[in-house]
Amino acid sequence: MNILLASSNRHKLKELREIFADTPVNIEMAQSSMLEGVEESAPTFVENALIKARALAEKVGGPALADDSGLVVPCLNGAPGVYSSRYCGQNASDAENNAKLVRELKRQGFSGEPEKSAPEAFFYCVLVYLEGPRYPTPLMCEGVWRGRIVLEPRGDSGFGYDPHFLPRDGAHTAAELSTNEKNAHSHRGQACRAMRSLILSE
Repeated sequence: MNILLASSNRHKLKELREIFADTPVNIEMAQSSMLEGVEESAPTFVENALIKARALAEKVGGPALADDSGLVVPCLNGAPGVYSSRYCGQNASDAENNAKLVRELKRQGFSGEPEKSAPEAFFYCVLVYLEGPRYPTPLMCEGVWRGRIVLEPRGDSGFGYDPHFLPRDGAHTAAELSTNEKNAHSHRGQACRAMRSLILSE
């Protein structure tokens, strides 16, 4: 089974492929032209994932998978939230987004010490799968990974906010974990495993 992913993020594609590796499901990244003009304009992750999945399914006339995910920091009123990848602007780099996150937390009075008082946060992921553009029952799976934000980045694995995210009860940031360790606990890992079970049972 071939499924197109409505994303240009190769890190996400890699994580999905690793979790579906021992199944007959082959996930490929959609060509960027297939998603031209598709705007993630909704205020929630679920709605944005559905927008992308439906747009791609209509374009190809077949199965489509979409992810919408991000970091939620309650003391920042949920920011960066659905704007996680563009927190510092439409084409912002991971470094720019992380720098803004640290600035905003410092404005809230967080100094980074002691680490145990770091602000709470969580990563959220929702996956939406459509068998076709008019299919009335999309499959939806979600995952939540809770932790805290450390102001000093640690680790050089992962992507996005991983160097600043310290999982609950963990001693290492997401960027210090191996791929297998991260997939075992992360928001996307949780959502992918649930989606894998649903797709394979169809």
